[in-house]
Amino acid sequence: MNLLIGVLIAIGFFFVLQYGMVLKMRMKKGKPAPELSGKYDRALKNGGAALFYFYSDGCGACKPMTPLFDEFSSTRKNVFKVNISNDMATARKFGVMGTPSTVLVRDGKIAEFLVGPQPRERIEALLPGR
Repeated sequence: MNLLIGVLIAIGFFFVLQYGMVLKMRMKKGKPAPELSGKYDRALKNGGAALFYFYSDGCGACKPMTPLFDEFSSTRKNVFKVNISNDMATARKFGVMGTPSTVLVRDGKIAEFLVGPQPRERIEALLPGR
């Protein structure tokens, strides 16, 4: 009985942490985008909008989304794949706490912050320059 209660408490704690992380990320909507450098900064200044996909190589939930962003980033100049293993600084600036995360920046503000895998239709609706 004590083991069952312990397991239920652990599961509940896990879900509370997950919900808290998602809520914290979603609260970033409407906030100013972080100061970026290089190609990211140029894209925001030139086009006004950019879509960032944060992923990691070992992320199982990223596997279905990464090919979509391979396609989108090769045909659109303001769509960026950010591998947090190689570019943790950019992920930290946005406050990314888990992968996959998708962030739309428009007019200098975070317009959308999605956590977890998303369907193709949802990503296409976010693409800059539509």
